Amino acid sequence: MGCKEITLKFPTDYSENQLRNKIEKELNIKEFSWQIKRKSLDARKKNRVHWQILVSVSSEHLKGVVSPVPSTLNIPYKKTKEKVIVVGSGPAGFFSAFVLQKAGFDTTLIERGSEVGKRAEGIRKFEETGEFDPINNYAFGEGGAGTFSDGKLTSRSKHILLEREFIISSYIDAGAPESIKYMAYPHLGSDNLKKIIEVLRKQFLDIGGKLLFETFLEDIKIKDGKVCEAITTNGVLEADKFVVASGNSAYETYRMLIDRGIKFRTKNCAIGCRIEHPQEIINKAQWGKKRLRGVKAAEYRLTSSGNGELPVYTFCMCPGGSIIPSAAYSDTNIVNGMSLYDRNGKFSNAACVAGINLNSLNGREMSPVEALDWMECLEKKFYDHTGSFKAPFCTIQNFIEQKEPKGTFETSYPLGLEPAALWDLLPAEVSNSISAGLKDFSKKIKGFNTGIILGLESKSSAPIQVLREKDGFCAGIENLYVVGEGSGWSGGIISSAADGIKAAMHIIKKDLK
Repeated sequence: MGCKEITLKFPTDYSENQLRNKIEKELNIKEFSWQIKRKSLDARKKNRVHWQILVSVSSEHLKGVVSPVPSTLNIPYKKTKEKVIVVGSGPAGFFSAFVLQKAGFDTTLIERGSEVGKRAEGIRKFEETGEFDPINNYAFGEGGAGTFSDGKLTSRSKHILLEREFIISSYIDAGAPESIKYMAYPHLGSDNLKKIIEVLRKQFLDIGGKLLFETFLEDIKIKDGKVCEAITTNGVLEADKFVVASGNSAYETYRMLIDRGIKFRTKNCAIGCRIEHPQEIINKAQWGKKRLRGVKAAEYRLTSSGNGELPVYTFCMCPGGSIIPSAAYSDTNIVNGMSLYDRNGKFSNAACVAGINLNSLNGREMSPVEALDWMECLEKKFYDHTGSFKAPFCTIQNFIEQKEPKGTFETSYPLGLEPAALWDLLPAEVSNSISAGLKDFSKKIKGFNTGIILGLESKSSAPIQVLREKDGFCAGIENLYVVGEGSGWSGGIISSAADGIKAAMHIIKKDLK
């Protein structure tokens, strides 16, 4: 049996028969099997938009090296009495708990919010009434903030291949489409994520894991350089190891950890707003036509040096998606983006942010607590401006020219818009840089300046980062791991889940010694 990899070009609406026929013609063989290894859209020439597909072909009639069996994450099993408490059921927390339970540990996963069905109902009521639910919202609850998002599975990290393969395989086993294995920019969609998370929860429980919803970590007790107890709203929990994956939004958890002596440092982050366009404008600009058979919706990824002050870029682009109110607290106003798997909504949206260094921005060295206070103050400023969860907005052209917005605009944002001098709500250096970036983007994408810009995007990256020892545990506390987006060491589903897995593997290997 021989194997050969070939790269083929296909029209966007190609069929499986066309793929088979082209392989047959290219390799001059009749009997073979194949597997798609990579699939990406090439839209550089609008009159020749096509799929570029890397295919691995196996056949008795081929000469060549048989494809090696891909390496997989080796989770050694050893029944142990060691107890682990994992805080937070987002990608980092869940996959950390999942791996630990598979390895034979007594694992309890606690989550401050509710299970995903109850959480979805809370979010529905919030969007209908504007009344914030502190337990069930877009920031907290089963699956973390990523549950109600686009479900992007891209990651630029090169050192997490085994973890990534395990995560992708776990999602597919739980009902995700096979295409996430090979798409250049794979995504799950919020509709799929809710179902997948329920299946993963059942798998975790079936192998003996424990899960406590509506259980908030209030404090930890440290003795002799180790955490010995987690104080929660459902009582005191004792364990041998602790993994905290509370997420980027859990400011009170950050502050509690800092108060208990856990060391953090201030790091670079990004802030900005959300931009929104009718999806057809983006399709036309990227493809030369409003629709393209075989492709869901056009995307973009834009960067700009702006005015030279701060780098500006788009982030978390959600084609055919919606802008959502993702506040974690009742007196803050933050927006984020989401889309369903089919990406067939009327609008597209993306974060447009400027990379910042808080020390430079404020002209002095800021402690981690001061960094949190600064970010929280900005999030409250946006809430105070409207006195509600309405999103302050203007047109992109308004922002560029710094002119007061006029008129009304259609939007996917469910809680309404309020015209505002949006640039005045952000630090001047950030506003000036974003304005220059928007002007630059308007030259790159036709019609870009006709869109709107709204709300505060402040969760693209954490403003602080926990200090770690080489084995991943918190500096000076040998049985505590802080992982995921809240640790400041990862961002997004894949890198956060991988960070949680790495902590779990450190614990497992330490126990085996």
